[in-house]
Amino acid sequence: MKDVSNPEATATGSRITPRLVESLYTEAMLLADEARTYFDTASRADRDSLDPFVRVGFACESLKVTTRLMHIIAWLLTQRAVETGELSAASGRRPERRLGHAGASDAQVLAQLPEAAKALISSSIDLYERVRRLDEEQLSDQPVPSPARALMGRLERDLIWNAPR
Repeated sequence: MKDVSNPEATATGSRITPRLVESLYTEAMLLADEARTYFDTASRADRDSLDPFVRVGFACESLKVTTRLMHIIAWLLTQRAVETGELSAASGRRPERRLGHAGASDAQVLAQLPEAAKALISSSIDLYERVRRLDEEQLSDQPVPSPARALMGRLERDLIWNAPR
């Protein structure tokens, strides 16, 4: 139940407040714009100077940054929907609405990248980890689900994402 004496409290009673969600959303959108600008245009000279193998790693890392940011933005939009009542708190915690998995960056590849790329990658990792902790914190208040239900949720999520189109 929402604490009406505290407008920042959420239905789950966690630390996730509307102000925090908006702040993280703004940060994610600014970082996404910065990453798009860099990886689409500004990095051409940087890319061209790289060894072909490192160039492939550069491309992979740019995709990882994009993936992290899209997972973060989707999760934050879910939190907004819960706060506005479009989704119930329980629905917002369903496996398919939790923060998606983002692959780890390869330290050997990172060491060979330009400083601007390293900074963007590091910022995306930092933001992802902060949001991941918030996502996990939401579940700490909940009773532990049965292993069978957890397996069903993973299977359902995998079937949705891997369904032939």
